[in-house]
Amino acid sequence: MATDIKDSVHAVEASSVMRLLPARPQLLALGEPTHSEDTLRELRNELFRHLVEQEGYRTIAIESDCLMGLIVDDYVTSGTGTLDDVMESGFSHGWFNASAPNRELVRWMRAYNDGRPASDRLRFAGFDGPLEMTGAASPRQALTALHGYLAARVEAELLPCTVDTLDRLLGADDRWTHPAAMRDPAQSAGQSAEAKELRLLADDLVALFDEQTPHLIAATSREDWDRARLYGRTATGLLRYHFWMADTSPARMTRLVGLRDRMMADNLLALAERGPALIHAHNGHLQRDKSSMRMGDLRLEWWSAGALVSAHLGERYAFLATALGTIRHQGVDIPPPDTVEGLLYALPEDRCVVDAPRLATALGDTRPAPRVSPWFDYSPLDPAHLANTDGIVFVQDVPQT
Repeated sequence: MATDIKDSVHAVEASSVMRLLPARPQLLALGEPTHSEDTLRELRNELFRHLVEQEGYRTIAIESDCLMGLIVDDYVTSGTGTLDDVMESGFSHGWFNASAPNRELVRWMRAYNDGRPASDRLRFAGFDGPLEMTGAASPRQALTALHGYLAARVEAELLPCTVDTLDRLLGADDRWTHPAAMRDPAQSAGQSAEAKELRLLADDLVALFDEQTPHLIAATSREDWDRARLYGRTATGLLRYHFWMADTSPARMTRLVGLRDRMMADNLLALAERGPALIHAHNGHLQRDKSSMRMGDLRLEWWSAGALVSAHLGERYAFLATALGTIRHQGVDIPPPDTVEGLLYALPEDRCVVDAPRLATALGDTRPAPRVSPWFDYSPLDPAHLANTDGIVFVQDVPQT
């Protein structure tokens, strides 16, 4: 069996990854089992550079706010703003803007694009919704941006409302972002009369946008139309998310985690139309199998963004899960030998790409034990997911940075 496992191991290079796959994917998803280690983002940067130089990839998308990501994209494509400002305002979830590898990625992309024609420039995207674990953003930015795009280009009588009406219904932004709303549905504005009216108006604005597509693309550009489409799906997604934040049924949290991944999937499918892209997020958002998590006594299960996108794209979606050996500075020591991580840790390579289906075949009926992590922020590889994973990026030891 050891020989069979060694035969499935390759260097972490774009060419090695491509040889694992039945076709060149439009979306190549690289998962990570924790958001806390810069070593994994350095590896992501290295792989992205290989994909750019050897495979013609031009887009990278990460698990960050899709609207904030526009700030980063404007900087890397045209130099708008400064690197310091972009790092401060272009990333969500706290840990991303402070990440040195994220800063290096943005700096390198801007340098790469300097002097290149628009068709050959690298692009950046966030593909998460404007959501945090503790709540969701106001729909104001997305909704008013979509309205403004339409108001400048279609007859006023076609619009379902004025921007003043939107402003009145939206009210103060802090009524949408109340920090207690995630745990207490009564604190959410998502099922107020104003919110319900906004959902209808957002739906009408998106419908008008779709109806006017030929005119809108001709009047502006496909690029501007794509951005307005992002505003539309973000506005409707946020209003839907806020509605379920106000729900009191047992399905509330399952609906919320499912809606978040649905918003991610919609953004990824739109990116797939642009050209091949590297996607980077937690393994749980990119896997083909159902995702799950426990919140107190409640176990949640939902279909991940990767599962949804894979159902649409088939072989044009590929998923590499990252697994780790040790993170000693977080109390994660050498994995037990009967786990997938333990089997890979015994190999001489300090980092490698493993053909996951071939590994599953080599293991046969021998099902590895699931690894248990002593650190809440590290999610070990689920051995039951091997067959639905195209490859495993294994890092033997993660140093403290």
